[in-house]
Amino acid sequence: MTLSKIWLSSPHMGGTELNYVQEAFDSNWVAPLGPNVSGFESDLENYIGQNSHVAALSSGTAAIHLGLILLGVSAGDEVICQSFTFSASANPILYQGAKPVFIDSEPDTWNLCPKALEEAINDRISKGKKPKAIIGVHLYGMPFKIDEIRTIANRYDIPLLEDSAEALGSTYKGKKCGTFGDFGVLSFNGNKIITTSGGGALVCRNKELKDRAIFFSTQSRDQAPHYQHSEIGYNYRLSNISAGIGRGQMEVLDIHIGYRRSMHAWYQDYFKNIEGVEVFSEPSADYHSNHWLTSIVMNPDKCGGKNREDLRLALEAENIESRPLWKPMHLQPIFAQAPYYGSQIAENLFVNGLCLPSGSNLTQHDQDRIASVFNIFFK
Repeated sequence: MTLSKIWLSSPHMGGTELNYVQEAFDSNWVAPLGPNVSGFESDLENYIGQNSHVAALSSGTAAIHLGLILLGVSAGDEVICQSFTFSASANPILYQGAKPVFIDSEPDTWNLCPKALEEAINDRISKGKKPKAIIGVHLYGMPFKIDEIRTIANRYDIPLLEDSAEALGSTYKGKKCGTFGDFGVLSFNGNKIITTSGGGALVCRNKELKDRAIFFSTQSRDQAPHYQHSEIGYNYRLSNISAGIGRGQMEVLDIHIGYRRSMHAWYQDYFKNIEGVEVFSEPSADYHSNHWLTSIVMNPDKCGGKNREDLRLALEAENIESRPLWKPMHLQPIFAQAPYYGSQIAENLFVNGLCLPSGSNLTQHDQDRIASVFNIFFK
């Protein structure tokens, strides 16, 4: 008998999503505009606060791309980017013909290292290449060192693009992630805290920037009775159907964050007496993570020579999905020639870290199956 799959992070419906989708069908709003799109944007604006203005888009990657466009990034420019992240954080830099400069992580939040960031900025300026923007990522839902990074960005007058694709609902000093940068980015991919089956959003500081983002996302159509285009545009707008799913998901967002945080607490409790395993957690009370994915770091020397790959394979044998931490961008073949600043923190995290099943729809039976693998593996 084949065991049912325990996924790393699967979609979790709340029950009302179909009502919004049905309403879209009934009213024939089956298009990349409509009441669900504007309603979803309003829901997000009210949720994250800080007088934010949100443009709903087809993906988080599209949001990063439009953010770079609105920041004036163009061919030949350099953009600083966190190395320890998913490739979608960095790929839009290349879309613009710009060049990424990668930065190592620091050990507290696994995110952009302030020391390496400032070193990189000064070195690029000394070479006559002042960076045009900084992309910081709230990895796995953990806010980066916002005060330090924002201070450095302000000191050198470099705009900050805040990649909050994994951090909807996370906060720093009580303020929602996605609101600290010159632009913020959200993702609603199928494995995120909430999903629209695929989608994202750009968080802007004023309505003018939001309108500009929507203009670009709808093929940059000029005001004319015919189709006229004076600027390059993109097909990046979220559909009314997908936005309807998002509206239903917003109704259960905080509940689902609670489930993920409870799962994280369960892992913390399990591993508290397991030598050589550290659960990635908030460094202080200033940080409140949604714990999109709970991750661990293993020390093989303290785990009887067993490493994270051994544990991944043990889980896989029981049809339980886990995943190594992100492979840093500066180690990726496509970015092999890009400058890199820092040490080996990101590399070591990749070698020794593992993401564990973290979905908000995991059951007690799922927990028992995961624990059973752990009990044998760490015996």
